[in-house]
Amino acid sequence: MPGSIMPLPVMLEEEQDRQAYEQLEPPKSIVCRYGYMRMIAELPYSGDAKPGCGSKLVVRSPRGMELAEMLTTTCANAGCGKSVTRKQMLQYIENSGGKDYPFATQGRVLRVATIEDINEQARLDARKPDMIRFTKAILRELDLPMRLIEIELLLGGERIIFHYTADQWVDFRALVKRLASEYQTRIEMHQVNARDEARLVADYEKCGQHCCCRQFLKVLKPVSMRSAKVQKATLDPTKISGRCGRLMCCLRYEDQTYSELKKRLPHKQTRVMTEDGPGTVINSQILTQLILVKLDDAIKPLAFPLENIEKLTKQQDDELQAKREEAAAEREARANRRREPRRPHPGAPLKDQEVESKEGAPAASVNQEPSSRSAGGKAVEPREETRGPSKRKRKRRRKRRGPKRDGNSPSGPDKPAD
Repeated sequence: MPGSIMPLPVMLEEEQDRQAYEQLEPPKSIVCRYGYMRMIAELPYSGDAKPGCGSKLVVRSPRGMELAEMLTTTCANAGCGKSVTRKQMLQYIENSGGKDYPFATQGRVLRVATIEDINEQARLDARKPDMIRFTKAILRELDLPMRLIEIELLLGGERIIFHYTADQWVDFRALVKRLASEYQTRIEMHQVNARDEARLVADYEKCGQHCCCRQFLKVLKPVSMRSAKVQKATLDPTKISGRCGRLMCCLRYEDQTYSELKKRLPHKQTRVMTEDGPGTVINSQILTQLILVKLDDAIKPLAFPLENIEKLTKQQDDELQAKREEAAAEREARANRRREPRRPHPGAPLKDQEVESKEGAPAASVNQEPSSRSAGGKAVEPREETRGPSKRKRKRRRKRRGPKRDGNSPSGPDKPAD
């Protein structure tokens, strides 16, 4: 029809999504995240709205009324298309820390947060800088060995939570009295460790991503130096430490994989059989699964994949060693046979060394002149015939002497001898 507007495919998809959303029912249970410590809770919901993932909610938690963020739902026909079953959620909690995972079921979802609720929370957060300065002044006045990290204000105003760190036990009763009289509400002091401090105030890590403890890690397990050694990372503490000053949590992510791969590799000084013969393992690489082997018949070590080598037992190694010794003995015997004097061929002329006299001595010794004896009876070796200087030497001597001088020479006649 002329002048009509045809709907685009994107518009049709949005229309289909809107119709599918209208057919959904409001969720009965919502999994949400609340608080600065990013605690997780599964709370019942009885409203008519259909919130989706990321929606802001007003919840009633054990601490009071506060804002929360919706993560997912645990009912099949809900407003969020990324709903999971309760079994899947419990399995995730078990894999992420089990009993140590900060999961709660106390409380309920009151409503979807309105613009007034968000503005009220922003107004409360704007008071924090003045509250932090006031609290630090009291700490200096009372000389308490503690350090204030963050202040958390709830939407309902039931309490104010002060997060702090301290190396020892602190008697802060006087501090609580001063704060309660100033703000006229309940004061809660919450002590955190170095990793929880990074979760509260840290932002980005060296990798360029958000800190794992702030983004998704809920259970902060200790990390040992063994993980860094197994992964062959640098042992410089400044390069493998996170914002909290401890070893980075990401060293634990691949620790299990590295451990499993390392178990497959042979130890150093292990005898193995390769494509090029037997050898000894001198090094290995965990991720590439390459083995550096010093072959018995080679000078330089060679690298072989793990699939192309076979570990030798002690019996197999002894058999190979015996074969090597036999081969070495055979080569030595062959070399000795080459050094023995060869037998002459029939009809070939004999050398003096090969001719024997009647007495059995070689002909060369018979033809030698007998040594003369001195008057004392001792044997005297025959002298070699002295030979005069060669012709070339005589020419060099004449050149050094110069031409013969006579009476006709320019220098005059030779002087008579005395």
